[in-house]
Amino acid sequence: MKEHVCNSAAELAWQLADSVAQSLQGAIQQRGHAVLAVSGGKSPIALFEALRVLPLEWSRVTVLLVDERCVPHHHADSNTALVRRHLLQDAAAAATFLPFFDQLPPSLDDAALTALAAAANRRLATQPWPLDLALLGMGEDGHTASLFPGAAGLRTALNSSGPVAWVRPTTAAHARLTLTLPALLATRELALALGGASKLAVFQQARLGADEALPVSLILNQHQTPVSVWLA
Repeated sequence: MKEHVCNSAAELAWQLADSVAQSLQGAIQQRGHAVLAVSGGKSPIALFEALRVLPLEWSRVTVLLVDERCVPHHHADSNTALVRRHLLQDAAAAATFLPFFDQLPPSLDDAALTALAAAANRRLATQPWPLDLALLGMGEDGHTASLFPGAAGLRTALNSSGPVAWVRPTTAAHARLTLTLPALLATRELALALGGASKLAVFQQARLGADEALPVSLILNQHQTPVSVWLA
């Protein structure tokens, strides 16, 4: 794990964007393409808007989601809508975007979510694995991606052999599809960005040891995948 400490959120966004662009360009040079997985929510918006203008062979980049709320793409809480609005613009408009789903089933009971996750797994099977880079955030409850502590479906998401699983958080709105822990740990590189005193305190606790009660700790306390932590 390597830490990068920035003086402000704006500095973090530009420095991390530059690091991401370098990683993606390196992947393109080595393998002819790059696959980037990104998180949603408000925190990465500044990063997306910094990244999307950088000179990069975006036509050789595929963008996936780290996680998605099970809402229609026009919904205000849709990560798909957020990525299209804030990342896939300017130079980055040339990238290929592959959402987990196009439409939702009428019901979102457990059986429907299982089928939705299976369809997402089939869709993502078309991509070259492992992914090159996944951009992660962290909540004050220690969740990362949609690996929420105590969520229904969490155990499957921590152990599934497929790249996508569903979870139903008890502390957040909407059922979710998320990249599983094994899929994240199979990624060539992980970047975790967080800011603020409260999240820093959670991070300091999580780095002490792996604990399912703080799912981000399972990312921090492993020796399989390089993790860069960006702090503001």
